[in-house]
Amino acid sequence: MAIRFGGRFSPKAGSGAERAGQRPPLRAIPGQIHHRLESRTRWVTIMAAPFLISAFWQGPAGLVMHLLAFGGIAAGMFLTREGLQAEAAYDARRVARRPAIPRKLFGGILTGLGLAIGAYAPGAELGAGIIGVAGAVLHWLSFGTDPMRDKGMEGIDSFQQDRAHRIISEGEEHLAAMHDAILRTGDRRLEARVAMFAATARQLFDRIEQDPGDIAATRRYLGVYLQGARDATIKFSDLYAQSHDDRARQDYETLLNDLEASFAAQTRKLIQGGRTDLDIEIGVLRDRLAREGVRMPQTEPAKLETPMTMDDLLIPRESEKQRR
Repeated sequence: MAIRFGGRFSPKAGSGAERAGQRPPLRAIPGQIHHRLESRTRWVTIMAAPFLISAFWQGPAGLVMHLLAFGGIAAGMFLTREGLQAEAAYDARRVARRPAIPRKLFGGILTGLGLAIGAYAPGAELGAGIIGVAGAVLHWLSFGTDPMRDKGMEGIDSFQQDRAHRIISEGEEHLAAMHDAILRTGDRRLEARVAMFAATARQLFDRIEQDPGDIAATRRYLGVYLQGARDATIKFSDLYAQSHDDRARQDYETLLNDLEASFAAQTRKLIQGGRTDLDIEIGVLRDRLAREGVRMPQTEPAKLETPMTMDDLLIPRESEKQRR
């Protein structure tokens, strides 16, 4: 079944963020965000395959050395791929901690060790070491370094942040279960409808990540409501796959509309609450400055300048010539 394209300039735009011409914020969704350099790790592992193949034509010592060489490079590429995925998730989030384990760093070390072991020969230890160091440096130049600093964590309680991540992870599991369940219906429109609801829910996730202090006000949205939506989706999918009941479909879509409106309203409420807190802080600061005798300059709103045309440039010159 074809899916109708909807957007800002479509005759019948969608609902929620699509109706306003906005796209949902990019989030680090497990299994959906990949690093652009992630495919390089597979090619490097494939190019190390000669160590694995030639190992069985060597003596016992050569067999072990070649297997260790291939295993070191493969393990290094595995850690590098994990590090790239962690970096992609780090870049996609507005508030994120640095990875707990520098996987790309360890991946580069293992890759260099694997190359050094593969190039080792009696009497050529120096050359093998140089090849290993060169491989580690090339790994660093090709894949870069791991994120070493937290992003957007200033003034955020680490305990609240961990709690928010844990609750958001549970919410992502509920959304993934909804997606898997709706696939059983085989209806592309229903799949797209569930995806739209998931995008609206992730807008609330993104807001909570930025300010984990709002987790108390949204606990039931991330727990009770999402769990109820998951259970309703599972039951509806089982029923609709067998009977294709139009009444059940209409009730389910109405439920998604109500949930989407509720999540969107809660997100707007949190944003407005943060704006109110900012206005209060600014007002308190201005009052303190006024009590200390510091006068804030009254700034007038900037006037928009109209662009000058060629006539505007020529008319004053003609008027000056007439005066002369």
